[in-house]
Amino acid sequence: MNLFLLIIGLTLLIFGAEFVVRGSVSFGKKLKVSLFAIGIVIVAGGTSLPELASAIKAVVANHSDLAVGAVVGSNIANLILIMAATCFLKPIDNINQNQINQAWMNIGLGFLLVGMNIFFLPFNFFYGIFGITILFFIMFIQVKSGVIDVAEVSEKGDYPVLLSIFLIVLGIFLLIYGSDLFIDSAINIANTFQIPEAIIGISLVAFGTSLPELAVGILAAIRRKVDFALGNVLGSNIYNVLGVLGISSFFGNFKVPNILGSQDLYFMLFVTFMILGFMFFLKRIGRIYGFIGLLMYFWYIFYIYN
Repeated sequence: MNLFLLIIGLTLLIFGAEFVVRGSVSFGKKLKVSLFAIGIVIVAGGTSLPELASAIKAVVANHSDLAVGAVVGSNIANLILIMAATCFLKPIDNINQNQINQAWMNIGLGFLLVGMNIFFLPFNFFYGIFGITILFFIMFIQVKSGVIDVAEVSEKGDYPVLLSIFLIVLGIFLLIYGSDLFIDSAINIANTFQIPEAIIGISLVAFGTSLPELAVGILAAIRRKVDFALGNVLGSNIYNVLGVLGISSFFGNFKVPNILGSQDLYFMLFVTFMILGFMFFLKRIGRIYGFIGLLMYFWYIFYIYN
């Protein structure tokens, strides 16, 4: 029953995020806000709203281990599940410098989390300010330099003002209710099977919130636009560390759980170096990476539950 409610909650989160994005873009257009400004916000946070809503709910409910676990697990899944599945279908042959730079940013943020764990530094108001500031600086530079294409913003639809507001309100309602259902179900599953919440977060919650990115990656492979999928994954990982954990830090103080700090953070850092190695030295992410990545992900999930 809890698994069924978890799936329902996740579905509400995904639909809620889409409604908020569509309503916000349309309302922004009505207010004559530039596509550039809308693009920075939508590209930075639109695709990660399910992760953000569930993380805030977990922190507010004093179950922050779920939130941190979900971020670390989502970053791992993005690199060795989503990218591996995508590249297995359609290899990426044209690696550019901007993508390599994004991978280096992921490395830097991985070391940041490791450092915060080693020195017992908390996620608090100051981290929130730091994370959001750095995130918007990165997004501003990338959008302005054309690394991120905001043309998709104009494709999100143009609705009447009242309908735009209705979509935003409905989306927020679905995000709030969906996150309650999603996180409460995850907590119940953890309690029922006596599994640490951080482990549920890094596996079940992370996999669930990564499903939209997996769908985007597979669709990109079918459409032969895998470069977009790579940028989406690397950008999503940056937003998870700076945006999801940063905004969640305004709702409570928390630290990296000991169970994650002892192994999972280092594994996340390892797989980030691995994809960077393929990008930097081979200039290609092909089916070999896809096979290795999928094998590693299923081994990893098996390992943490045993």
